[in-house]
Amino acid sequence: MKRYRNGEIWDFEHEVAVATNRPVILGLDGGTTSTVCICMPIMPFSDPLPDPLPVLARAVAGCSNHNSVGETAARETLEQVMADALSKSGSNRSAVRAVCLAVSGVNHPTDQQRILTWLRDIFPTQVKLYVRNDAVAALASGTMGKLHGCVLIAGTGTIAYGFTEDGREARAAGAGPVLGDWGSGYGIAALALTAVIRAHDGRGPHTMLTSTILQTLGLSSADELIGWTYADPSWARIAALVPVVVSCAEAGDEVANKILKEAVQELALSVKAVVQRLGLCGADRKNSFPLVMVGGVLEANQRWDIGREVMDFISKDYPGAHPIRPKSYLLCPDMVFGWGRFRLVEPAVGAALLALNEFMKECVQEAYRR
Repeated sequence: MKRYRNGEIWDFEHEVAVATNRPVILGLDGGTTSTVCICMPIMPFSDPLPDPLPVLARAVAGCSNHNSVGETAARETLEQVMADALSKSGSNRSAVRAVCLAVSGVNHPTDQQRILTWLRDIFPTQVKLYVRNDAVAALASGTMGKLHGCVLIAGTGTIAYGFTEDGREARAAGAGPVLGDWGSGYGIAALALTAVIRAHDGRGPHTMLTSTILQTLGLSSADELIGWTYADPSWARIAALVPVVVSCAEAGDEVANKILKEAVQELALSVKAVVQRLGLCGADRKNSFPLVMVGGVLEANQRWDIGREVMDFISKDYPGAHPIRPKSYLLCPDMVFGWGRFRLVEPAVGAALLALNEFMKECVQEAYRR
């Protein structure tokens, strides 16, 4: 095993004695805002799974999207969060049997292969490694590791991703802010900032967004907003203004309401595109399928409930879509919420369940070949 750049990340292993030699798996959910790693023990894949799930440790770090912070910073974040989770669980890399890294920005097989090559330098050769887009883990978080149905993520960025039971997959959006992640936190906030500038120079209508955003940022004029925006145009920093847009919409501001309504339509269109391409709704458009909805934009903690509006929009065309939503996106590892036979856990747990599922399948296949 090699140490990538910062060798001290793994220095704790010299002090860890795994007396029970307990085998573990790691599940990672890496996004533009934060990265979470879950360490879980190997367990029989039963139906239903234990409730609560046996989470040994949870670690959190910053952004790991290489398109946002660069490859070097993304790698260091991912390595640190894995080391933290193993250290907290009293384990080390020798105990790891499988790792599922689900990270935003993985959009092509070359992305997967680059990350797999890097992971292989960190873990022993017998460790099973899986790299997927973070939307796949988000879907698994609502279907307890089974890849079937559709997921809509709307946080700093947005993506819709779906799977059929026979393994076909499709995605919509998720191309980043330059190529139009409309409906995302960044997209909503960027339109709000644009509305402020347009109102300031006379191209757009007056809006509450001007005074509210300036007060939130501690600025005295819209002219200062230009400097604030380009001083650090990071996606998460811009997206953090979404609650301001929602509060203005709730107060009756027409411009803010228009921005949110357009976001709802864009998010719903992403889901519809995936559902149509995969035929999840069936020939009569009434087949039942799970729709996992996660991300800060979709939180149901305000009167202007974007997630509910999106679901209402989708249900008109696909009455068989069954929403699986968290009460809060910041879930503790053992918190679950139910609909039917599905429970919702945080996406990093979904990634761990994917790793467990794939690991058990490979073990069965290897045993059969013998």
